Amino acid sequence: MKLTVWTYEGPPHVGAMRVATGMTDLHYVLHAPQGDTYADLLFTMIERRDHRPPVTYTTFQARDLGADTANLFKQAAQDAYDRFKPQAIIVGASCTAELIQDDPGGMAETMGLPVPTIPLELPSYQRKENFGADETFFQIVKTLAKPMERTKQITANLIGPTALGFRHRDDIQEVTALLSDMGISVNVVAPMTSSPADIARMGAAHFNVLMYPETAESAARWMERELGQSYTKIVPIGVGATRDFVNEVAELTGVAPYLDTSRLRLPWYSRSVDSTYLTGKRVFLFGDGTHVLAAARVAQDEMGFEVIGMGCYNREMARPVRAKAKEMGIDATITDDYLEVERTIEVLQPEMILGTQMERHIGKRLGIPCAVISAPVHVQDFPARYSPQMGIEGANVIFDTWVHPLVMGLEEHLLHMFREDFEFHDAAGPSHHGGHAPLADAGGPAPQTPRDISSQEKTQGVDVIWLPAAEKELKKIPFFVRGKARRNTEVFATERGVAEISVDTLYEAKAHYAR
Repeated sequence: MKLTVWTYEGPPHVGAMRVATGMTDLHYVLHAPQGDTYADLLFTMIERRDHRPPVTYTTFQARDLGADTANLFKQAAQDAYDRFKPQAIIVGASCTAELIQDDPGGMAETMGLPVPTIPLELPSYQRKENFGADETFFQIVKTLAKPMERTKQITANLIGPTALGFRHRDDIQEVTALLSDMGISVNVVAPMTSSPADIARMGAAHFNVLMYPETAESAARWMERELGQSYTKIVPIGVGATRDFVNEVAELTGVAPYLDTSRLRLPWYSRSVDSTYLTGKRVFLFGDGTHVLAAARVAQDEMGFEVIGMGCYNREMARPVRAKAKEMGIDATITDDYLEVERTIEVLQPEMILGTQMERHIGKRLGIPCAVISAPVHVQDFPARYSPQMGIEGANVIFDTWVHPLVMGLEEHLLHMFREDFEFHDAAGPSHHGGHAPLADAGGPAPQTPRDISSQEKTQGVDVIWLPAAEKELKKIPFFVRGKARRNTEVFATERGVAEISVDTLYEAKAHYAR
């Protein structure tokens, strides 16, 4: 088993936690050792939830392995029911507990609890978090949802949102508004915000809106087959996809398509913004399959970027991501190894990354701007404000999120251009602090910005020396391509046996790579 500092997905029982935490009146009894009890950290700290996750652990320890761990599970399950009185219970084992083969599902079924008890078979060493969420929701729907009479008004179920999802809370609101404008109401949103009682009445809807295939496609397919409910295939992220989604809903329901674009700003903003920020910018995309596929379309068709690479970490979405990459004439990177992603980015040298929290850190190290488009994310990507990805407002949010790193990049470049100015040079201190006097000249070189320091660290060990005039000329290059210019020049000099890089060497390298 490979150990790593970072991981895009946790084990499948974390996916089950995401479903349970998003729901109400559902409890998850997890057979797990003491070290696997980290749900509170995930959901209350990273997502800033105001309730603890509805998870009870058996928390067995090493000394318990010589005794009867099965009784520990039964006691934990009984205590969870007595304390929380949920409408339904899901039971399973963590990756560590799976090794002792206690069969929590079988044990729970023999206990005779007065509520539905749903066993989860989540192969921890073959599958991962998104599979765990998808399988958990599927088992809940399969157990509780039944055929029933449709609602008189046309209604839809919104399926797929979970806890720890990227902007799921706000996407629900945006998609609900899109349907409402067409006269379609929402029957149930699940798993997030729903209870087991809500799941039981999902059959009353006329169709399902599959918001995130990673976490709900299995349930959507089952409901199509068993409940006669079609489901949408288009995820409304971006202007074009939102229009296509509205038309798809109209075809499924027979309702006239309607889309209120009065709040839509992305098309005008992207056309009017300085082409320095957008047109032809070389970008690399990575994340979960749903958001990467949507981002590829938005980047190419709506923002004017050039997509030079894309990929996803969840192998369940590998086929559509590969197909989209082939359509765009590039190769897809399908991997859950962030080091492989980093190597790919280093080779491609994009001017911007659209990725996860992992790519944000990779971008910092490589000096490449990054905007986050997909989970996994950290606390800053669970904002208090309304910030969807789907629908009309989602398109506006995407424009701001993607352009911001490039605009700030140009601002930093301008500051570097005027670095010798009395107000902006390195020794002057932060100009936005009123009354801040310039620092006295303490001798020696002016302090470098963090980005220059990281660039210098990367070149340690290279047997070339940058002459002061060449270093000064290099700083005139915008920071978001400066790293590439530095590396190309060093390669050029090394291949030709040049030990000192002068201004002439810098421009000779530029001419060489421009051919």
